[in-house]
Amino acid sequence: MHTSPDPTTRRVALVQLASPPDESREARIARVERLLRRYEGVDLFVLPELWSAGYFSFERYADLAETLDGPTVSMGRRVARDLGASIHLGSIVERGADGALHNTAVLLDETGRIAQTYRKIHVFGYRSLESELLTPGTSLSVVPGPLGATAGTTCYDLRFPGLWQELSARGAETVVVPAAWPAIRREHWCLLTQARAVEHQLWVLACNACGSQGGAEDPVQLGGFSRVVDPSGRVVAECGDGEEVLVVDLDPGRVADVRAEFPVIADRLSLADYAALSRDAGAER
Repeated sequence: MHTSPDPTTRRVALVQLASPPDESREARIARVERLLRRYEGVDLFVLPELWSAGYFSFERYADLAETLDGPTVSMGRRVARDLGASIHLGSIVERGADGALHNTAVLLDETGRIAQTYRKIHVFGYRSLESELLTPGTSLSVVPGPLGATAGTTCYDLRFPGLWQELSARGAETVVVPAAWPAIRREHWCLLTQARAVEHQLWVLACNACGSQGGAEDPVQLGGFSRVVDPSGRVVAECGDGEEVLVVDLDPGRVADVRAEFPVIADRLSLADYAALSRDAGAER
């Protein structure tokens, strides 16, 4: 259901959320469903990382883990079908068939079908229990989406350019980045979201969490500043540090235009080609 004034554009909504510790998962999912339903006419919604469980609820991951038929995805399916919108649900603590837990991002198409899942590859260990509790993913995909060929990464993945080069080599034109990025490292968030867009000449839709999470003795303030970065590295729109829904109309053809005007992608070698280069320093003997 496309209602943008320009029929060649797609309407994207970044839904920047807080996950307060005193709000139950059920109440939060219901609150977010009501919020999404207010934005009829959006082509693609994007939510943050682990918003329904709360990223810093480490001690409850096992209890809050769900399958792809669980409450978060089920809510998303209903809304996607009713609004005719694609929804990137951010991520959930997923319990796999083998019992292992994963940080799993889910993209739904406009019929409510799961179009893509991505289990976070780089699980975070710095002052975090994620790497102890969750199992890294082993797959990387690119699928059709409202803004062209679409891939997902999650939060910490922003720091690994090799992953992003592989995504662009596989044809990605848009990369969605749900995150629970702390405010103390917001400068890195801003730098890396723009750098990845510039390097690979693609849309970066980066949706961060906000508010305070964690225990009362050691709370973590999340950074907010969800942002849309275009393939030239320009920040098209950006949130502040509180809860907000950022709606913007984007041109899927922008990627092709930028790549044609400044052909970095065409000049780039593959990671294997770089690894095969001689180690000869060319030093004088």
